[in-house]
Amino acid sequence: MEKENLSEEQLEISKENERLVKKDFWWKLKKFAGKVPFTKDAVSMYYCAIDSKTPLYAKGIAFSALAYFITPVDTIPDVLLGLGLTDDAAIITAAITAIASNVTDTHKEKAEDFFNTQ
Repeated sequence: MEKENLSEEQLEISKENERLVKKDFWWKLKKFAGKVPFTKDAVSMYYCAIDSKTPLYAKGIAFSALAYFITPVDTIPDVLLGLGLTDDAAIITAAITAIASNVTDTHKEKAEDFFNTQ
């Protein structure tokens, strides 16, 4: 799904997701780091999404999944202890699986470095 295959509406949604993620990702991650098992995957996916070498379709998937994680309005509200982040985990897992070939060792190392310096 390269840029020329995206509709104008899809391209605008992708750009909005990118803006949201770049603005609020680290705040949300710090709020839930250590409480959910998918944080390293989310950070790896973030680094993949902002990498200029990552194909547009993979950026779109990554930014969409991360935007879902960030937004307070989702299928299961995050404030519900024990259940609130299960839908977020499912979305992150599905996205990381879909773009696994684009999440490089460098992205994973940056994620590891992030957690080792906190």
